[in-house]
Amino acid sequence: MNSQAPVKLAIVGLGRWAKVLTNAAQKSDKIEIIAGHSRSQEKRDEFTQQFGVATYASLAEILAMPEIEGVIITVPNEQHYTVAKQIAEAGKHIYTEKPISNILADGLRMEALQKEHNVTMTVGHSARLLKGIQMMKNNLDDGSLGKLAFIEANFSNERALELTPDTWRWYRDRAPGGPLSQLAIHMFDILHYLGGDVDGVSSIASKLSPVGAEVDDQSMSTVRFKNGVLGYVGSCWTSPGIFSTRVFAQAGLMHFELDFASWDDPENLHKTSSLYIQRGKDGYGLREDLEIFSGNMFQDELEIFAEACRSGKSNKLTAHDGNIAVAMVYAALKSIDENAAMVSVDDIISSAKSEL
Repeated sequence: MNSQAPVKLAIVGLGRWAKVLTNAAQKSDKIEIIAGHSRSQEKRDEFTQQFGVATYASLAEILAMPEIEGVIITVPNEQHYTVAKQIAEAGKHIYTEKPISNILADGLRMEALQKEHNVTMTVGHSARLLKGIQMMKNNLDDGSLGKLAFIEANFSNERALELTPDTWRWYRDRAPGGPLSQLAIHMFDILHYLGGDVDGVSSIASKLSPVGAEVDDQSMSTVRFKNGVLGYVGSCWTSPGIFSTRVFAQAGLMHFELDFASWDDPENLHKTSSLYIQRGKDGYGLREDLEIFSGNMFQDELEIFAEACRSGKSNKLTAHDGNIAVAMVYAALKSIDENAAMVSVDDIISSAKSEL
């Protein structure tokens, strides 16, 4: 096979997010989505009309195509493992939209599929690929900020003010912790990416929305890292939206913020984003606004997947990283039930492994 030729992919689940990813894929010369699957004839027809991609009623038919190297999963979270298992058994590489699964034991099963079937798995935690987050990571890694000490992150929006009983986010079993499992999980992944191995999570939550949904709609979590770094993740579901991250290190700090309303238009995100760096003890007066260049985190994550398909190695956006983010949510939920006790992430993972 020509290693320079685009990696041929299929996509399973043809809803809104499949369209976001396919749009990103069609801007890349490294990947080509050539087949799609949905049980819905209407979705198949609409997808083909919009993107010119052949669609099939049978997943088995797609998995039998020898030219397909990998498959993108955008089905509901609880179906990720079932679909991933079929893909792995067919010898195809796997990309799954985040979270890896809403069930940690299934996420661990998905991680194990790699060794069992000699395939790779890429998990679409695209937030860590945002240009502002990447610039933070680079400054931490090259030592220009000095030793990391503390991380703050907040991802909030007005979702809980709009919930109705016919939406799945209304229910505790479908969206546990409300914004904790739906928004804070992105920030947990960013903290893990920037801060290193996580020791434990402590959380509190409350319910303030007047609509009467089952789920909590506010959460605050503190994170303790194994290297001594501390972190905070906040998520409010009853306010105007924000997506922000700030790192504090001994020689400087950086703050990144974006307008989440532009999330589906990644190439223009930099126009409504801000990033500054502040060095030295004189503080505020030395803040420097940094230029954020245009990027497309969805295209980037799919090209990371393409690289894994060709190399047979998953070094970025790994299944392990995906499971750590879910385990941090599990730890936060347990902490809420235990009056904000610090809950070990390793213990959460060990408990989930006992279910396998």
